[in-house]
This record gives sequence, C-alpha cells and structure tokens, in this order.
Amino acid sequence: MHTNFTSIPLIDISGLYSSDLTERQRVADALGQAAREVGFLQVYGHGISSDLREGLIAQAQRFFARPMDEKMRFYIGNSSNHSGYVPEGEEQYAGGSKDLKEAYDLSFDYTEAPQRFRLLGPNQWPDSEDFRREVSAYYTAALALGDTLFRGFALALGLPEDSFAAITRRPTSQLRMIHYPLDTDPQADRPGIGAHTDYECFTILLPTAEGLQVLNGQGEWIDVPLVADAFVINIGDMFEVLSNGHFIATSHRVRKVSAERYAFPLFCACDYDTRIAPIAGLPPRGTHTYSPVICGDHLFAQTAQTFRYLRQRIENGTLTLPDGSLGLASFGSDRQEVMR
Repeated sequence: MHTNFTSIPLIDISGLYSSDLTERQRVADALGQAAREVGFLQVYGHGISSDLREGLIAQAQRFFARPMDEKMRFYIGNSSNHSGYVPEGEEQYAGGSKDLKEAYDLSFDYTEAPQRFRLLGPNQWPDSEDFRREVSAYYTAALALGDTLFRGFALALGLPEDSFAAITRRPTSQLRMIHYPLDTDPQADRPGIGAHTDYECFTILLPTAEGLQVLNGQGEWIDVPLVADAFVINIGDMFEVLSNGHFIATSHRVRKVSAERYAFPLFCACDYDTRIAPIAGLPPRGTHTYSPVICGDHLFAQTAQTFRYLRQRIENGTLTLPDGSLGLASFGSDRQEVMR
C-alpha cells in the first residue's frame, strides 16, 4: 500500500496546540495522509527549543568521546531495565547484519514503585549530573510531543482525541542516543543501520546529518533531507496494527556516510501491558490480518533476540522469552523480505 513517493511530507504541526478543534483536525488530516501514503513525515512548529536539542547533542558528544573502558562502565548489560551504553557490534538484526554505530539507551525512568517489568525501571545513568539533567529534560519534552502526536493521529483515524491517553501513562518509550563514527573505509559495503521497520507506534527522530533513506512503493530508496528545526516522524509496526493497516510502517535504513553523525530517535510506545490489536470499529485497509501482541512482552522479545548480552542469557538458560514471542521482523506486515 506504499505509494511511489519521491519526497517526505513536511508539516507544520503548531495547529495541534490550537484551542480550535477545526484547526487541530486540519493538521491531523495532513498527518493522516502522510501516515497512510508514506509512513514518514517531517514536522516543525513542535515547540521543542533549540536549547534542549543542543544540550542533548552536547552531552552525547561528550560521553562518546570518552575512552572505551570508561564507557563500558555503563554497559547496558549491567542494567535492570535495558538502559546504558551499547558498543559497536552489540546488536544484530534479522538477516545477520551488524550495525556500524554505538549508542546510549534510556527509557521512562520508572522509580515510583518496585520494578515489575524488564523494560520499565530505574535508568542506568552515567556519572555526570549534566548528562542526566540535559538528557532528562529533552526526554520529557519529546515524550510530551509524542502525546500531542498521539492526539493528532487519533483525530486522523476518526477517533476521539484522547483515545491513546489511557495506554500511554508509563510507556515503554525508549530514547536512543546514537553515534555513527567517522567511516575510515568509505568504500566498504556496510550500512550504518540495515533496513528495518520500527517496532513501536511511531518514532520522533532528531538527526544531526543526512544519511537516512526510506523505501517507497516501487522499491526505491528515497533520501530524507536534513531540515532545520524539524523532526523526522515515522510510523512503526504497532501503529500499523492499531490502525488496522490505515497507517503503514515503512522500511528504512541509514546509508554509510563518510562523516561523523549523531541521531536521537525516541520510540513512542504504549504502556507495557497494552494489548496491541486493531482498534475496534476501524475497518481494515487492505487484506492483511494482524495478530495481537502484548506491547512490553513483544518489545522485550525483539530486544532479547537482537542484543548480544540477552541472547547469551537465553542460550545459557538464565533468561526465557515471554510466552508466544515472535521471531525478529515477524510482526506488522511481516516485512522480512526488506531486511537486507
């Protein structure tokens, strides 16, 4: 159902903050068209200040400039909620490719009660108060933007504006701080990140350089331009399922670039125990039938099959996947054929 798009829609979403429902619906309709036809869009008028964005980028630059032994003190395998430093080669996606990147992963910092879920608990923070303050401030602002977009997408589907509010109170929404080091071998046939769709509902991406490419309906890779003050938004597998196929998760990749690059995706998801299935009353778009999953269990199962430290625990019997766990790239529209 992808169109043969050749560019990514650019939308001013300031109207979503209007007190006039007609204005909010106008913007929602534009969001809906992009989500149905492309699965990707760029937005401005979002209200997140340049100070917050620059503070996040500065903290990432400082952390990733540390020696490897210092970064590994905060290795993600030391955490209880899958937060911390991710060295190059830790992740391996469907198809067996390893990405050329390092990252620091953080999630909703849940400290108000004992930890019940594997992906929802206290974050592992580096030994820097500046890092924690600046990154937390950005996460809070970006999560609030996610709530605004959830309301806009609800209107786009013809649903009440607050339809997703009850299932996004303590979400399994992860912020990744990703560093693509300078490629000293630009001729090597190795992508920064291989082709994939995102697991969650949608992603709010802040990039510092170009490199992201999106697959259109004709099988062509379309470059996503770097637009000042704009975020890249893309639909994920869970929103495709919730929308009963009206919104589409689009395969994308990060092509190899001969320059240092940072990217900050916030993967907006639902609360851990949310059942992800087509919303009642939404007629199907197309012929695909979607099977339900539990949000947190599915995200954890996909994560556990991707990250080396979790795969090792599965192999030695100290970790088991949730009942009914699916294999990699086997949810949504089963886009395994584009995982290359």
